[in-house]
Amino acid sequence: MILMEFAMIGAGAMGLRYGILLQEAGNDVTFIDTWEPHIDKIRDQGGVYVSRDHQNRHLTPIKLETPESYSGDPDMFIFFTKQMQLQDYLDRCAHFFNDHSYAFTAMNGMGHIEKLQRYFADDKIIAGTALIATVLNGPGDVDFMGKRGAGKMNMANFTEQPDEMTHRLFDELEKAQMHPTLTTNFKGTLMTKVIFNSVINTLCTMFEIQMGELGNFPKAYDLGRQLIDEAYDICERAGIQLVSTREEEMTALDINTRIDMPLHYPSMYQDMIHDRPTEVDYINGYIADLGRQYHYEAKTHRFLTNLVHLAEYHRANEKAAHEAASIQAATSTAS
Repeated sequence: MILMEFAMIGAGAMGLRYGILLQEAGNDVTFIDTWEPHIDKIRDQGGVYVSRDHQNRHLTPIKLETPESYSGDPDMFIFFTKQMQLQDYLDRCAHFFNDHSYAFTAMNGMGHIEKLQRYFADDKIIAGTALIATVLNGPGDVDFMGKRGAGKMNMANFTEQPDEMTHRLFDELEKAQMHPTLTTNFKGTLMTKVIFNSVINTLCTMFEIQMGELGNFPKAYDLGRQLIDEAYDICERAGIQLVSTREEEMTALDINTRIDMPLHYPSMYQDMIHDRPTEVDYINGYIADLGRQYHYEAKTHRFLTNLVHLAEYHRANEKAAHEAASIQAATSTAS
């Protein structure tokens, strides 16, 4: 018996993890993506190759459509795109949204909720945060990090009033071993994860290190505490009640880096090394911009935002120089 019907918009690392585990739990899942090499590879091989911690690689059949080819009416749309990709996906998918459509997302960063509100009613928007590590190795090839059942997530309704559909989604996520917690604190739930990512994602990306190397650095607490304190000061001024205290957030950072996922590279790092734009503007940059709204200058978050962009700029220049040298060498050889 099919329990729920989902349309997973964005078949990247996290979209595949959520979608495949929901599919394995008995739900009907259709993936919708726009990256042509990924689409072609999945169709050619008849599904997605799935590993767990680099082991037991196996082919998992999935249903895959593009925004233009999909015409379903699922119980729930789930969004797992990058922040900078979301608007294009929404524009291309708008023809199959309707007034009874529900949207759920656990994307990194902030800025996506305002975009979803243009297409979905407030009482049909559910958002969450995920402490779940996944790596897209390449087109049609994903690696679920951590043993089955590893990780956890929070979720909340935009209206902070859970309805029947919210509880159905919660139950299916629980069956898929995502370990959800349902809260009635929408903004605080999302911002707590943004603050978490503003430490781990940014620092690991800048120095191209695994989370464990950051966690074992003798001054890791000092680095994290400075960023945490700035962000919590801003949230207090903005009237945002976070779902963990400063000390609980510091403890979560320590456990995740040193114990739970020491070998993991955060998603921001994965974007940078693959020459994709990072989401730093939607994480540290968002915190800094929020601070200015409340007359608080988050100097450390602003500084780190610019440093990540410097790292991106440096990699782009190195790549261009390497390509130019390769062309020059090929031209010289031909001559």
